[in-house]
Amino acid sequence: MKTSIKISVLTLSLAALFTVKSNAQSADKGTISGSGIRYSIGVETGIPTGSLNSSYKWNLGGSVQADIPVLENKLYATINAGYNNIFAESDDIIKVNDIHLIPVKAGLKYFIIPTVYVQGEAGVAFINNKSYLGDNKSAAFVYAPQAGILFPVGDKSYIDAGVRYEGNSKFSNNGSSNNFLGLRVAYAFNL
Repeated sequence: MKTSIKISVLTLSLAALFTVKSNAQSADKGTISGSGIRYSIGVETGIPTGSLNSSYKWNLGGSVQADIPVLENKLYATINAGYNNIFAESDDIIKVNDIHLIPVKAGLKYFIIPTVYVQGEAGVAFINNKSYLGDNKSAAFVYAPQAGILFPVGDKSYIDAGVRYEGNSKFSNNGSSNNFLGLRVAYAFNL
C-alpha cells in the first residue's frame, strides 16, 4: 500500500506539472490576480519516512496559512498552523498510540512562474499527547521544504496543491524524529 500511495503522489505531481507547463505557455502574466494577503485552508496527508515508518503508516490533518506579499506576485512570507494525526499500526500484542502534532511555521514562498512555487518553512511542532507516547519534550523544531502549484478557479480564488517533506527534531532523548512526505491541497483566496 505504501508503494501505491507513493506512486499516486508522484503521478499527481507530474500530471500537475505538465498541466501547468502547457497552461503557462498559453496564459498571460496576469493569471494570478489579487493583491494583498492570500489565505488558504487545506487538508494534509502523508506517509511517514525513516524509523517512524516501522510503527506508523500514514497521517491526516489540516492547516490554515496566510501568504503575505513581499515582492508582488513573486515572493511571499508565509505563516502556517495546523494539526496532524500520525496513525499508528497496532496489533494484538503491541499497542502503539497515534501521534498528535500541532505545527506552527513561518517561511517564504517563491513563484518560479506565475502558478508554480517553491516554499520553505520552519517553526515548532507541539506534541499533544506526549504522556501516552512516553516523550519528555512538549515541542520540537520543525522544517518543511515544499513545491506546489496554484490552480485558478475564480477571480481571486485558487486550489493550492503542494508536495513537501516535513521533519522535526526528537520529542524524547532516546527517540527518533517524526518525518513524513506529505501532500497539502487547499482552497486559497484573496480578500
